[in-house]
Amino acid sequence: MARINDHYLKLAGGYLFPEIGRRVRVFQEKNPAAKLIRLGIGDVVLPIGASIRAAMHRAIDELGAEDTFKGYGPDQGYDFLRDAIVQHDFKARGAAVSPDEVFVSDGSKCDSGNIQEIFATAARVAVPDPVYPVYVDTNVMAGRTGAASEDGKYAGIVYLPCTEKNGFRPAPPEEPVDVVYLCFPNNPTGAAATSADLERWVRWAKQHDAVLLYDAAYERYIRDPALPHSIYEIPGAREVAIEFRSYSKLAGFTGLRCGYVVVPKEVVGKDAKGNAVGLHRLWSRRQSTKFNGASYPIQVGAAACYSDAGRRELEASIDYYMENARLIRTGVAAAGLRVFGAENAPYAWIATPSGVGSWEMFDRLLTEAHVVCTPGAGFGACGEGYLRLSAFGKRDQIEEAIARVRKCLAG
Repeated sequence: MARINDHYLKLAGGYLFPEIGRRVRVFQEKNPAAKLIRLGIGDVVLPIGASIRAAMHRAIDELGAEDTFKGYGPDQGYDFLRDAIVQHDFKARGAAVSPDEVFVSDGSKCDSGNIQEIFATAARVAVPDPVYPVYVDTNVMAGRTGAASEDGKYAGIVYLPCTEKNGFRPAPPEEPVDVVYLCFPNNPTGAAATSADLERWVRWAKQHDAVLLYDAAYERYIRDPALPHSIYEIPGAREVAIEFRSYSKLAGFTGLRCGYVVVPKEVVGKDAKGNAVGLHRLWSRRQSTKFNGASYPIQVGAAACYSDAGRRELEASIDYYMENARLIRTGVAAAGLRVFGAENAPYAWIATPSGVGSWEMFDRLLTEAHVVCTPGAGFGACGEGYLRLSAFGKRDQIEEAIARVRKCLAG
């Protein structure tokens, strides 16, 4: 009989979103007439922009002609997309990134989960709490942790509390760690980092020879012009940080799958003998071995996001979702709950009524208001007592959901 990877057995319960789906299915089976409004999983609802669709159609047509057909693409992505990424996402904001440091992928969820493979099994990892579950679960699967305690925390992982007191922006750990995951604008809390926050992290990482894994999947939702969009806007960050980006919530590519990782050539780790090793080289080797690249039509569509027409289409979609976020924030606050985020991010982080747990509030909103949220406890111990509402919905559904939630709370 084949031996399994026992580390998978450490995973506490089901992955958060399948568990939400299970509870919703059970409710629907018992209440088939209920009209649910889903504001839990952050999936987009607006169609992909016309100019981006047109670009992908042209790419498909190219694959149908012998003189323009393409097979395997470059391991790191096509030059036309990597050049556009560097020009518009980084140089435009004064951040130094080279095209050969960009690795195009099938999305930041995969990248943020796979990046741990280039670090030693003994590497000590720190994560924010609450946290995007992929950061934790993939390190559990890799064998870097012990078992989970009753509050869901794993032995061997350093948890960095994100609370109302620190504005849901974690402080660097006091104990030694090798790798730190950061996400700004944050999923799930909606908090956004200031330049001073990131400067503090870069200084700390240099002092402690640590690597920062910076998830900037929601950077385009930042509304405050004073806030940084990339960690590479911070001097010295190239020596200590890897950054992840995604087209999922930017361009509606949740089903098409495209993202990228930036691995600067300056960022290093050390081998078992203490020798410095460039992480760019390791990630390149990992990707060339295990990944064949995002498809040509998808990369053409991603590049079209940077055209004048594409940029206008993206801004219109983002404005729509951020107006949804504003409606959620003001509407739920008017119902008497404390609301955070939803100003520079498409998520509202909401404190539950006193004494009401996250999953209890999830079940209450599901059964009484027929609204699906995400319980904060599913993101970590510090998420207990909160819930997340997503702004990714149609306007009429957002307005109806707010009305239902307010009625539920009033009752």
